[in-house]
Amino acid sequence: MLLAVDVGNTALNLGIYEGKELRAEWSVATDRRKTQDEYGLLLLALLEYQGFRPEQIQSVVVASSVPPVVPTLDRMFQKYFHVKPLVVGPGVKTGVVIRYDNPREVGSDRIVIAVAAYEKYGGPLIVVDFGTATIFDVISKEGEYVGGVMAPGINVSVEALFTQAAKLPRIELVKPATVLARNTVHAMQSGVIFGFAGQVDEVVARLKEEMGAAADGMKVIATGDMAELVAPETSVIEAIDPYLNLDGLRIIYERNTARGER
Repeated sequence: MLLAVDVGNTALNLGIYEGKELRAEWSVATDRRKTQDEYGLLLLALLEYQGFRPEQIQSVVVASSVPPVVPTLDRMFQKYFHVKPLVVGPGVKTGVVIRYDNPREVGSDRIVIAVAAYEKYGGPLIVVDFGTATIFDVISKEGEYVGGVMAPGINVSVEALFTQAAKLPRIELVKPATVLARNTVHAMQSGVIFGFAGQVDEVVARLKEEMGAAADGMKVIATGDMAELVAPETSVIEAIDPYLNLDGLRIIYERNTARGER
């Protein structure tokens, strides 16, 4: 079995694949202070809870937007699973041409998502990733990563409201019944959810306008932790695919090993 690990700024997402089937997935908080033993014991507990044995994990692939965590995970997998992980980065075959001023500025997490999205939906397409940041990734008809847009994420924005405005409370992020609000919590929920939906519609419209004929037939796909909350309120998102990051890691692993085998 293959263990795919996507290390984000907020969450560490893990998925176990048997062939192309995602058998189990977990999300835990990313913590740069955790030691290899803490991560190892946590992962062993998750596996046991789901009915897996450590020796079933024959291969590991990792992508990270938090570089300091990678050496810790590398040591952990070698100590507890006797596996050297494949870390997505320079020298790893992804199959994606990056049309960026400086390709090294594009995080491996962006490329992983682009790989999965293009393989599953073809191109051209825009992937809207609702994570720590809200990121719009643009992939051409030929599967090239041509650029993107980055904005503060939903949770980051809500936390900023709470910490920077003395009288505003922390709120539960649920869709309110109406846009017009008559209390503070409702007003914040409305502003966040419908405001981010409007942001998506406007950014996608501008991207398509700038791309002209290259945007013909362009699909818009949503992924990320908050996708299911915001995507239904937009007018442009056609599908929600929460596991693009894990699927992309599986695909990249297969492209870098003989038939995806260890």
